[in-house]
Amino acid sequence: MANAKKATQRQGFKTNEFIVYPAHGVGQISSIEEQEVAGYKLELFVISFQQDKLILRVPVAKAASAGMRKLAEPVLVEKALKTVQGRARIKRTMWSRRAQEYEAKINSGDLIQISEVVRDLFRSDNQPEQSYSERQLYEAALDRMAREISAVNKVSATEAVVLIEKNLAKGPRRGAAPAEEAEEKAA
Repeated sequence: MANAKKATQRQGFKTNEFIVYPAHGVGQISSIEEQEVAGYKLELFVISFQQDKLILRVPVAKAASAGMRKLAEPVLVEKALKTVQGRARIKRTMWSRRAQEYEAKINSGDLIQISEVVRDLFRSDNQPEQSYSERQLYEAALDRMAREISAVNKVSATEAVVLIEKNLAKGPRRGAAPAEEAEEKAA
C-alpha cells in the first residue's frame, strides 16, 4: 500500500485532476490505489463524481479503452458553444431510433457530440412543448455539457448553463418572438 501513496501519476492522469468518463461525465481522481482482485494486483484510479455521489474504480490499464479522457481544451469548449448556435439537424426517423442515437452521443463523452444533442433538442419559448423523453435527453446532455464547461472555465455549473443558453439563443430564429419574425419576412 505504501507503493500506492507514491503513485500520483499514471498514463498522464494525476490525483486531484478532473477527467471525463463517458458514462458518467466529469469526475475527479481522488487517488490511485492498489487492490488485489482474484489473486492479481490491480492499480486503480479512484474517481469521485460529486453530483452523482458516486465513486468509480477504474483499472489504470483499462482507462484508455474505457474512454476516460482529460477535460476538453478551451478551444474545444468554444467549438462546442459554436455548435449549439447552429441549425438543429433532426433526422426524419422514428423517435425511438433518434432517442437511441442521442443517448449514444451523450454517453460517448465527446463534448462536440453532446453539444449536437443540446442543439437538436433545444426548444425556445415560442416552439411547441417537448415530450417527456425529449426533455429528459435534453437535460442529460445539457448537464453533461455544463459540467465539463464548468470544470474547464472554472465557473459554477449554473454559470456554465447560462453560457450555453446564451449561445443557444444566438441560433437561427430561436430567440425571435413570432411578431419579430413576421416583421423580418415583411421587410
